[in-house]
Amino acid sequence: QVQLVESGGGLVQAGDSLRLSCAVSGRAFSDYTLGWFRQAPGKEREFVAGLKWTDGRTNYVDSVKGRFTISRDNAKITLSLQMDGLKPEDTAVYYCAAGNQLFWLVRSAAAYAYWGQGTQVTVSS
Repeated sequence: QVQLVESGGGLVQAGDSLRLSCAVSGRAFSDYTLGWFRQAPGKEREFVAGLKWTDGRTNYVDSVKGRFTISRDNAKITLSLQMDGLKPEDTAVYYCAAGNQLFWLVRSAAAYAYWGQGTQVTVSS
């Protein structure tokens, strides 16, 4: 069992920035890949960014490349998502998730076993 707690969401205007954080606990987190997903109203949950904790490798969905940055804080055991240049289409509930590191490039939500409660990000135009 892995516990994930997100924070940092809010209401911002287009072009603004937000930094989401995910506190991780419960097991040896180095055995997992950690990622951020988001789900907008009426849409399926989609992969945003992932990080393999073992070596720090990352991958992003094309729509956020160059704007979002996923990173880790080893001291606090925290996963972060720095979001710059936010757009209205980024509006969604953002979830932190943990999955098997062996398939860290898999972007399907079904590959992730543990999930946080989500944090709302709303970007106005």
